[in-house]
Formats: sequence, C-alpha cells, structure tokens
Amino acid sequence: MDVRSRNHVTVSGRADGPVVMLAHGFGCDQNLWRLVVPILEPDFTVVLFDHVGSGRSDLSAWSSERYSTMDGYAEDVTEIIHELALGPVTFVGHSVSAMMGVLAAARDPEAFAGLVLLAPSPCFIDDPDTGYRGGFSAEDINELLESLDANYLGWSGAMAPVIMGNPERPELGAELTNSFCRTDPDIARVFARVTFLSDNRADLAGVRVPTLVAQCSSDAIAPPEVGPYVQSQIQGSRLITLNATGHCPQLAAPEETAAAIASFAGALR
Repeated sequence: MDVRSRNHVTVSGRADGPVVMLAHGFGCDQNLWRLVVPILEPDFTVVLFDHVGSGRSDLSAWSSERYSTMDGYAEDVTEIIHELALGPVTFVGHSVSAMMGVLAAARDPEAFAGLVLLAPSPCFIDDPDTGYRGGFSAEDINELLESLDANYLGWSGAMAPVIMGNPERPELGAELTNSFCRTDPDIARVFARVTFLSDNRADLAGVRVPTLVAQCSSDAIAPPEVGPYVQSQIQGSRLITLNATGHCPQLAAPEETAAAIASFAGALR
C-alpha cells in the first residue's frame, strides 16, 4: 500500500529547509497542527500525517493486530520517513506520539535528526514500587476505559475539555470534543488502550539522538514530574516547561510551541 495515501501525508514549507515531522495524539489528526504549521513553513519543510484510523488516513489499512501496540505506529513513522526520502527529520510527537517517536528513533536512529517530545508520558499509571508518578492509578485508567467502552461519544464530551484545559477558552475543548467524535469508536477503543496502558519507560534509554522534552506548565494528563523523569532517562536530552497550560499546546499556545520546535530543530543543522 502507498504510504503517502495510507497516512494522508502532506508536505509543505521551504523545500530546502530542515525537515520537521509533526505527529498528532489520540483522538486527533494533523489538523491539530494548523496554527503551528504557518509559523514553521518559512524556514522548514513540514511533514504532516494522520495515524492509520485517524483523520483522512486510509481506514482499510487499519487492523487491530498491527495497531494494538505502539510498535505498529512506530513502524509507520519510519516507513513514512524512508518513503519521502527527505533525509533525517526532527520528529515532533505530541502526547502518545512522543513514545512512538522514542521507539522509532531507538530502532532507526539514522532516520532522525532529533526528537521533540511534546507533553509526553511514557506511562500514565503510577508505580508505587519505584515512586514513578504517571498521574493515574490503575483503577483510574480501568474506569476511564470502561467509560469509553460504554459510551464513547459521552466520554468524549466529558474528557476532551479536561484534556484540553483552558476552561476560559471553551472553544478549544469543543474542537477537541469534535475531533474525538469523528474517530470511529471501535478504532478509538483500541487506540485508547495503546495510549493509556502502554509502559515505555524502559525504552527511553535507547534514544541516542538529540531530544527536547517540552512539557506544559499545567497538564491534567501529564503531571509535572513526568517531564523531568523523561529527561533523566534520555541521555543528553533537554527539558523545557512551556507557559502553555493544558495537554494540547499546539492549539492553546501555537506561537510558543512553534518557537520551541524551531529553536531546537534549527540548531540541529
């Protein structure tokens, strides 16, 4: 299957600029980057895509077998990079896509100039034995997934504004709700389990490319302890805390988000 159509890949911006590849998180599509892209285009080649099962991807390419773990998504990332043949890319992974980038870069480092892990979480579930704080107990996650299974549209309407944050800007929560509701519920159920049940803490040490960890100042999904943890596990990585609040800074604070990406990716040349 043609990778470009499978993942609805789009390329824009400066043809001879360094390549920045933007990856969306659960329940979203590449449209979530629309406010960041115009800021990056004058200086970078910008690659956008939809994860299979999301947005305008080829839904016939989705299978529960391939996409029931993070590995299938990580394989897609490297396939897109090699198909485009644009050279090493700076991969910007938002939320669950951050760990897809971690897996892909650890396995195929030559394909990556660097990683930007935006609002990342290697594991959403607290681990009392090690003191790791992911933000949720196992019981919390089980209840979340049971609620999603029982009434996906109702779950979307309740959870999207919490994930987005910024209650003084209800239009942002409404946009994320609408994005969630456009996702096929059966696909969303599988993707939600990949997102909320995966534990990629052990994979962080395998990253050997320059990495920027960018967390938000207040995030209901990824608590403040997560950013320093990720930074401590990836050799030579750097941590910044954005002034942005919520879990989707590319919508809530696109200028600040784009500036962080551009500063990091530009310095890799």
